[in-house]
Amino acid sequence: QVQLVESGGGLVQAGGSLRLSCVASGSFFSPNDMGWYRQPPGKPRDLVATVTSGGRTNYADSVKGRFTISRDNARNTVYLQMNSLKPEDTAVYYCNLRSPTWAWGYWGQGTQVTVSS
Repeated sequence: QVQLVESGGGLVQAGGSLRLSCVASGSFFSPNDMGWYRQPPGKPRDLVATVTSGGRTNYADSVKGRFTISRDNARNTVYLQMNSLKPEDTAVYYCNLRSPTWAWGYWGQGTQVTVSS
């Protein structure tokens, strides 16, 4: 049974920073991609950023230059450093672990990020 446990969400003022963490436990294959997705109220879930086992990253245009994704393969952990936060970044952030081809995938329970203006 694979579990993803997120932490680090909360309330922050616009311009502030937060760091999200997600630890994966259980048995899963490598190589794999880890990433963050977010779902604002009343909107669909969308990509924020992903990182491959080899460290290649991909970002949504809306977060480029402000967010940084990284991973520690030895600890099965992925991080999302979020700087210069904006109210439009308010959402539930979900951690994802999957095969590179989406043949399998797992989601965390989500962590709320709220940015006040």
